[in-house]
Amino acid sequence: MRVGYYTESYRPIVNGIVASIDAARLGLAREGIDVTTVAPYYPGYADVERGIVRLASLPLPTQTKYRLCLPYALRAQARDLLDVDLIHVHSPFVTGWMGAVHARRRRIPLVFTYHTRIDEYVHYAPIAGEITRRAMLALTRSFADAADVVVAPSRAIARRLREIGVSARIEVIPSGIDVARFAGGRRSSAVRALLGAPEHARLALVVARLGREKNIELAIDAVARTRNVYLAVVGSGPSLPQLRERAIQHGIADRVRFTGRLDPGALPDIYASSDVFVFPSATETQGLVLLEALAARLPIVAIDVPVTREVVGGQAVLVAANPA
Repeated sequence: MRVGYYTESYRPIVNGIVASIDAARLGLAREGIDVTTVAPYYPGYADVERGIVRLASLPLPTQTKYRLCLPYALRAQARDLLDVDLIHVHSPFVTGWMGAVHARRRRIPLVFTYHTRIDEYVHYAPIAGEITRRAMLALTRSFADAADVVVAPSRAIARRLREIGVSARIEVIPSGIDVARFAGGRRSSAVRALLGAPEHARLALVVARLGREKNIELAIDAVARTRNVYLAVVGSGPSLPQLRERAIQHGIADRVRFTGRLDPGALPDIYASSDVFVFPSATETQGLVLLEALAARLPIVAIDVPVTREVVGGQAVLVAANPA
């Protein structure tokens, strides 16, 4: 069996969608299922593995590094996409619609995984506001209803899809992680130094893309209310300048370390070298970093929202969305 994956978000981008797609690709390969992944071309980036088709793309008119596929494939690329038995799309944008059209023309099943609450990302749109948010909800609803089945990563998100009017079949299938890898991290003084924490200090950790929707400001505001807690923020994104400035304004720049993007292979030791994981986001469909922290046996403090409550299963301190 061959499956065609269509995604707007893929390497070199690093985020939960990419991690989910790669984990699923690996799992399918172990079952003898071939996956061809269709994704945007990124200038200067070369794939080292087979089975990835890169389509011509343009940068988005936003502060993000994401790119938008142009809706056509070269003849040689099209041949690679013809011999698939099922199409699995991972976004409702141009690449996703290409997959949907392909599935309908060939009369093969279409699966859509709802990875992102795109109505919570309208601040990146050239025209932000309620009109854009409603448009994103309408896009989600129409695209989901075009699929034979919609995969929701959590029960809370399945309920959310029904609330916004999706009538298609919905299956709840959480994305997975390599539990053994994250459980195998080692506490290290060198890693703690990289994260900006003295040896005997208490170190809080955030692992996230630095975007407004991740609510990292809340973690900085909370640390500002403490005297001796350090905060490491692992990740990159457009909000970095504002987050740095917020730490300076609070007078805690010496206790907040922005590491930038680190090698994913370093993450198990980063979790193991921290004392608490802080999860301030309220816009996730699942939150793979929560699973990573759970696997690493790292205590978690998170905002109390239905998705997070479901994912942590009682294994976290859930709090209101305020610094206190």
